[in-house]
Amino acid sequence: MAGQRIGYIRVSTLDQNTQRQLEGVQLERVFTDKASGKDVQRPQLEELLRFIRDGDTLVVHSMDRLARNLDDLRSLVQTLTRKGVRVEFVKEQLVFTGEESPLANLMLSVMGAFAEFERALIGERQREGITLAKARGAYRGRRKALSSEKAAELRDRAGAGEPKTGLAREFGISRETLYQYLKADG
Repeated sequence: MAGQRIGYIRVSTLDQNTQRQLEGVQLERVFTDKASGKDVQRPQLEELLRFIRDGDTLVVHSMDRLARNLDDLRSLVQTLTRKGVRVEFVKEQLVFTGEESPLANLMLSVMGAFAEFERALIGERQREGITLAKARGAYRGRRKALSSEKAAELRDRAGAGEPKTGLAREFGISRETLYQYLKADG
């Protein structure tokens, strides 16, 4: 009996569209993560790895949707193929079955390295853009979590001995942010 065709979709942000990735591909089940690909700790990817079995085919739009660095990509593909899973990357038109030739391994490494390089370039361009925006005075950074009045109230109450965990919860900030406000005072 042939296994199931299972899709994996990943977008980085909640407002990105997942539909275009495997549009028109016949699948029995799809796992979708709305999370960064910087690591493999993603809820639906972990569920997929528990679910998928020998004889199944995993279909992914492109390598960078499965992993954003070469080590994670190789590890995931090897984990899947060792389970007897066929891995298809639609955009790159590559298939891995675990019976790879040296050429298939080279293609995985080269294409994965390009995805990792592209991610590094995006980060570099983003940092350059922020630097230029700051120089023009157009970049203000992240908005303050508390108004100056609320920050003063926070400092007064913390100074009076109120528990910091409770204050952080009440003001809707993390304890780290609370300590930054207290440190800014001192």
